[in-house]
Amino acid sequence: MSFRHPATTVITGEMVFLGTGTSVGVPMIGCGCAVCTSDDPRNNRTRCSVLLGLPEGNLLIDTTPDLRTQLLRERIGVVHAVAFTHEHADHIFGLDDLRLFQFYLGGPVPLYCEPRVEERIRRSFDYAFAEPVSPHTGSVPRLEIRTIGDVSFDLLGARVTPIRIEHGTLGVLGFRVGKVAYCTDVSNIPDASWPLLAGLDVLVLGALRHKPHLTHFSLQQAIAAGQRAAARRVLFTHMSHDLEHATTCATLPEGMALAYDGLRVPLT
Repeated sequence: MSFRHPATTVITGEMVFLGTGTSVGVPMIGCGCAVCTSDDPRNNRTRCSVLLGLPEGNLLIDTTPDLRTQLLRERIGVVHAVAFTHEHADHIFGLDDLRLFQFYLGGPVPLYCEPRVEERIRRSFDYAFAEPVSPHTGSVPRLEIRTIGDVSFDLLGARVTPIRIEHGTLGVLGFRVGKVAYCTDVSNIPDASWPLLAGLDVLVLGALRHKPHLTHFSLQQAIAAGQRAAARRVLFTHMSHDLEHATTCATLPEGMALAYDGLRVPLT
């Protein structure tokens, strides 16, 4: 496979919100509500993911079903590594879109995940791990899985700290890099994890809707968690069509806002 203009754009020193929507996205299929039909592009939310421009490359957090569209929209031409928060479909099912990056990287894409996530990836994308390897280069993603847990690790010139959070009854991960932390799909933060959220410049928290939910923070719960963490700036993500961007932001405490697809935040 050849490329007329190899797309190798590297993002440096920024966190890019690729998607800020819940598992069904916004607009939601079949819905005619004011948010789903809004002309405000900040109400158009693809599935939830961010990309961190680290000193030695682009770290993608989760591979959503909208990954190809997200990377093209943000003109991001290469992913050097992926870290996964958990194994739900809206966080892994865009993994096949990593196929092209073996050409840019000269080898497999490293995936950092817990054993439970690895098991789901290997079952859902069994063709990527089948033997013998496909003779058609580029027909399947080349992947190298590296197991992580609760211990910090070095990646692309930065220290990445997993943060144990709860998504209903499921234990999942958030991630901290420097003074920025990303915790989507969260319904509770265990006591042992709060020290990892101290001294942040930016905290990103999932905030599904106004009403309580079994597996996600409501907006009010996310506000309370952001206030407890005392980050200088708190941004909310993984939002449903219950939260209209402008009107919701107008009600939030100072230093808090809804994120939106395409938002870029400096990494400090």
